[in-house]
Amino acid sequence: MFDGFSPVYVVYAAAALTGIMIAEGCYLLYAGRSDKRKAINRRMKLQENKISQEQVLIQLRKERGVEGGSFVLSVDRFRALRMQSGMIMPLPKFLTITSGIAFALALLAVWKGLPLLFGLVLLLVLVPVLPVMAMRTLRKRRHKRFGMQLPEALELITRGLKAGHPVPVAIAMVAREMGDPIGTEFGVVADEVTYGSDLVLALNNLFDRVGHEDLPLFVTAVSIQNSSGGNLREILDGLSSTIRERGKLRRKVRAISTEGRMSAYILTAVPALLFTAIMVLMPQFYRDVWGVPKTWYMLGGSVFWLMLGNAAMFKMSNFRF
Repeated sequence: MFDGFSPVYVVYAAAALTGIMIAEGCYLLYAGRSDKRKAINRRMKLQENKISQEQVLIQLRKERGVEGGSFVLSVDRFRALRMQSGMIMPLPKFLTITSGIAFALALLAVWKGLPLLFGLVLLLVLVPVLPVMAMRTLRKRRHKRFGMQLPEALELITRGLKAGHPVPVAIAMVAREMGDPIGTEFGVVADEVTYGSDLVLALNNLFDRVGHEDLPLFVTAVSIQNSSGGNLREILDGLSSTIRERGKLRRKVRAISTEGRMSAYILTAVPALLFTAIMVLMPQFYRDVWGVPKTWYMLGGSVFWLMLGNAAMFKMSNFRF
């Protein structure tokens, strides 16, 4: 039965099994240490630096521009945009970077043949526009993540209330169990309540820092319960379901309006791609007209009308409800 069977195969199988077990053990060891080292949100990362909870709260508020370190150019709307974007980079450094990018783009345009006056106009336009566009993009991404986390956070608060915990303790559970951005933001609320702030005031500060359109529902529910009483668990259960349904409706509307956005993308990309193809295949095609001022007027007008058409198409395909 065992004729022709060599014990060498047993050694090979044992060696292969040993290698697999060693690799799995190394992976589990590394994964366990990695999970232990990795904090779930920024607030918990700051806590690992062995500083007091009050210093953590002060640091988080400074990073978001809530207090201290304000910049002279931080007018109210710009400051609110920066705070809601979640950016922790110091504002002077951020403005220096965006101004440098604007200067580089204007210099490149002048080097490519744009008149110096138009280069200066381009620089003056890009210096205020670039930081606003960057922070609006960051805020949009942050709101999207926050909106996806909010129903889960409300369910976690509801479970804490069912277990008998008060509202601040249930909010602190969200700070310990969930990642950014909602973990850190709810952690700031818990710390503010711990150091003497009123719960409703801390939640209003949360809305000022985040600016998400679903947060007033949560703030109002807690405010009503705090002032007149009521079953907050049932309110939060219904609120969580409502926010989930609103999110589904937003995604459905976005899917339906995809055609309009794609049309805008295509109509924008076609002229740019055609111009790039001509410059690559026939570099001499526009050589005789680069130095003519009317060329730049026509290009500027074309870009303006293109952007205006795109703005109209995006306005028609975006819905607020």
